[in-house]
Amino acid sequence: MGQLDGKVAIVTGAGRGIGRAIALLFGREGAKVAAISRTKETLDATVREIEEAGGTAIAIQCDVTSKEQVDAAVAATIDAFGTVHVLVNNAHDRNGQQSPFMETDEAGFQQQFATGLFSTVHFMQACYPFLKANEGNVINFASGAGVLGAYGFTPYAAAKEAIRGVSRVAAREWAADKININIICPTSMTDALEDAIQDPGVLEIVSRTPLGIPGSPLKEVAPVALFLATDASTYITGHSFHVDGGNLMDAGR
Repeated sequence: MGQLDGKVAIVTGAGRGIGRAIALLFGREGAKVAAISRTKETLDATVREIEEAGGTAIAIQCDVTSKEQVDAAVAATIDAFGTVHVLVNNAHDRNGQQSPFMETDEAGFQQQFATGLFSTVHFMQACYPFLKANEGNVINFASGAGVLGAYGFTPYAAAKEAIRGVSRVAAREWAADKININIICPTSMTDALEDAIQDPGVLEIVSRTPLGIPGSPLKEVAPVALFLATDASTYITGHSFHVDGGNLMDAGR
């Protein structure tokens, strides 16, 4: 038996990186997975891999910056599977994430907030009735870049810390509904990190990781998401899990 047998999970940003790893693991553990992304080719590949391993999944193409498309994606999940037990908000367009403070304009903030914070909020709001009915779980993604204030990552850090803030508020408000909301702040070797690895701010984070090079999305990050999606985590809510090789062990937050 899988740890998520009988559950339905929405995973955003499921076409690549961490989102793909979570979708694959959830599928292997018995969840019916609604894999959501804006890129059809990578999304179809994720769903195909889940199905080839014996799991159940559907691909839903969605621009997460559009509330209308978010609502439609949740509606498509309900049409296919009937409900939602687990919501994983991983999607975040990292284009434009880097900008020194004095060079960051309102458009830069808007872009990062639209793809990160606003999409997270819209998916949570759309899924709320089903999460309430199932005493479900929400797993949102933030970043150590926000906690540390990584050099040159002004709009990205702001959006990621905003996600942590609204997650804690919702965790407190939705506790009466037995909905658990937690946050993962990963340092994982994704395509995005590989592209940015020579940036001073990124290199600073990676180089001082006590457990060495960034972890694997599938081996290190996805299992934490799995734990937070199971009944083993029912007494944990509103917390940030720094899956980062010990990078923030002294941050005190």
